[in-house]
Amino acid sequence: MTARYWIRECKKRKWLRFLGCDGSVLLDDTSSFTREKNAVPNRNSARGFDVVDYIKSAVEKVCLGVVSCADMLAITARDSRRPNWDVKLGRRDARTTSRAAANNDIPPPTPNLNRLISRFNALGLSTRDLVALSGGHTIGQARCTSFRARIYNESNIERSFAQTRQRTCPRATGSGDNNLAPLDIQTPTYFDNNYFKNLVNRRGLLHSDQQLFNGSGSTDSIVRGYSKTPGSFSSDFVAAMIRMGDISPLPGSRGEIRKNCRRVN
Repeated sequence: MTARYWIRECKKRKWLRFLGCDGSVLLDDTSSFTREKNAVPNRNSARGFDVVDYIKSAVEKVCLGVVSCADMLAITARDSRRPNWDVKLGRRDARTTSRAAANNDIPPPTPNLNRLISRFNALGLSTRDLVALSGGHTIGQARCTSFRARIYNESNIERSFAQTRQRTCPRATGSGDNNLAPLDIQTPTYFDNNYFKNLVNRRGLLHSDQQLFNGSGSTDSIVRGYSKTPGSFSSDFVAAMIRMGDISPLPGSRGEIRKNCRRVN
């Protein structure tokens, strides 16, 4: 996806409808306020802000004040993966953000299954949505600090897989903390259902990943189904992404269309 895409779509005036996601994660800290970009779940993890800056700068030159930073994130989230869907547009950008809320609301890699289900249910997302959205981990990487405890201390993990990960993630805290490992050991840069095959084989990288499949859990059948039927996973993933995008939109005149995604107007 290039800036030309945004310019073309902007000229079509497609930004008509609104839904959730307010671009608050893009805001930089100020001298008086610490924003969510540096919340614990995002620190040294959320990246690519320079790409958003480039797109926003190019679009603003030809379509001033029309395309929100939140819409840009929603489209890039879709286009970074294989399934395609119509993204509802017309989001507005938040004028503020909460580091505390991000720390409390973004699931860490440590919860058990009941806690994960509860968190997603509180947002209006079902257990199936939880499993489908977790399949987004078919792409991406995690820091050693996120999976160190799992590869050294847990029993629900394939031995050879744990040993492979231990080679680049030392046991001692402070050693190799930022070393990265793929969330999907088989096809880490391709959107497919191998993430679920990994779980069935006890090769989930994060504790929260493997919680979705333990041999007798309430989500085992969903994981097993996705591991065998990639089309079912793709369709459920799309539906869950759309539902997640509908969470807490900024209606009417609330928020703004930022000129620079890193700061409020």
